[in-house]
Amino acid sequence: MYAVIETCGHQYRVKAGDVVEFDRLPAEAAGTVEFDKVLALVDGDQIQVGAPLVPHAKVTGEVVEHFRGKKLVVFKMKRRKGSHVMHGHRSELTRVRITGITTGQQ
Repeated sequence: MYAVIETCGHQYRVKAGDVVEFDRLPAEAAGTVEFDKVLALVDGDQIQVGAPLVPHAKVTGEVVEHFRGKKLVVFKMKRRKGSHVMHGHRSELTRVRITGITTGQQ
C-alpha cells in the first residue's frame, strides 16, 4: 500500500517504512507528524483518487532529524561586461520516517 501526499507545495509517493526528506516542518525532532492532504491511495489493485483529497485518509510519520541540505552555488555572469555574482544556498530540511497509512474506512 502506498499513498501520494502533498506537503510544502510538493507531491510525494510514500509507503510505510520509507524515509523521506521534506522542506523544514514545524515539528520537534523525535516527534510525530500527520499528513492529511492525501491525494491518492493504492492498495494492490484498488485505487482511490481524491477530488481533490481522499476523505478521512491520513499518513503518519516520526521526525528523524532536522538538517541542512547540500550547498548549491548560484553564479550569474554577463559576458564581456566584467560583471559576475556568486551566491550560495542551503535548504533547511526534515527527514521523516513514515510509520503508517490510514484509509479512514471502517
